[in-house]
Amino acid sequence: MTPAARVQAAIDLLNETIAAAGAGGAAADTLIARYFKTRRYAGSKDRRAVRDLVYAAIRRAGERPVSGRAAMLGLAVDQPEIRDLFDGSDHAPATIDPGELVARAGVAPAWLVAKLDTLDSAEQQALLGRAPLDLRVNRLKTDRETMLAELPGAEPTPHAPDGLRMPEGTQLEALTAYAEGRIEVQDEGSQLLALACEARAGMMVIDLCAGAGGKTLALAAAMKNDGRLIACDTDRRRLGNLAPRAVRAGVTIVEPKLLDPDREREALADFVKQADIVLVDAPCSGTGTWRRNPEARWRLTRARVEKLVMLQQHVLDIAASMVKPGGALVYAVCSLIDDEGAGGFDAFLTRHPKWTVDPVTIPAGVAHGKGRRLTPLHDGTDGFFVARARAPC
Repeated sequence: MTPAARVQAAIDLLNETIAAAGAGGAAADTLIARYFKTRRYAGSKDRRAVRDLVYAAIRRAGERPVSGRAAMLGLAVDQPEIRDLFDGSDHAPATIDPGELVARAGVAPAWLVAKLDTLDSAEQQALLGRAPLDLRVNRLKTDRETMLAELPGAEPTPHAPDGLRMPEGTQLEALTAYAEGRIEVQDEGSQLLALACEARAGMMVIDLCAGAGGKTLALAAAMKNDGRLIACDTDRRRLGNLAPRAVRAGVTIVEPKLLDPDREREALADFVKQADIVLVDAPCSGTGTWRRNPEARWRLTRARVEKLVMLQQHVLDIAASMVKPGGALVYAVCSLIDDEGAGGFDAFLTRHPKWTVDPVTIPAGVAHGKGRRLTPLHDGTDGFFVARARAPC
């Protein structure tokens, strides 16, 4: 592909991404994979160059652009050499009209930036950087020192005791350690959330929003594969990914439990006031994960955030009923919106005035509200809010 053809390919993919963001369709990485699956003529350098253009344009545009062409013209403001490739030649973008729409630079839609007002401009901008590839060493099978010696280019993450940071472009599936379950992909921030639970061998722990089980497996390792670990979710497909991951990791204490939305209490009746720890890594806006999914900020609406806040409170109340007297509830969201984080935790405490706040003892983050907040700029992790509450005895 010529440089101009790469720009046109990026414009085509941006058009698809913009349409998908408005209609709740596939994510950009999925669209890119589909695009090149039918274009075998594109080499690895072409694919990489087009992908870089697409994501650079996405990261630059705070508001959802009107078109892929407007998004690319916006990127050309910062990279003027791109304008020269709009020359109208074969497979190249058409020449530029003086009055064409150009996407403006920004962090996010204005209403969403207002909800991130507790972050300064540098913190907000860091939300759109590129995320590293972090791994968690599975202590059930090995240790970090062994993995550092085995994996080329691996470095210890700054905060999590079992974290590794890998060089960009690492082909994880080609690593024997991955196939053998000695390492798992997990952002250092997620590892710290599991650490905040303070799970120990012999405990009964409930991961109430387990998803595909990344934190579940981290909890199992912390428990030394000894105790009872209930992994719950309402998404059958995501929860179904946990079983093979657990087998690969050598985890035997996990009990997956599929829940029906709005009928969770019935399914969890046997666990009322039984758990030492309940982790609620709640569904949220994902503002802390924009480094991985920058177009996600084009998908959010005020109504969506309001609905998520209501869901978070619903899940927190269910979680509270599962905690035994003196046990702990750990609340986390990968969001930096206070309605979901610090404010959401305050709302829970208002409804449950006999619960007390526990300190979150993790080696990162800053105090925020009654918990701690992790950010890409301050900690090099995804953005999270995490807090702990103790049930009355």
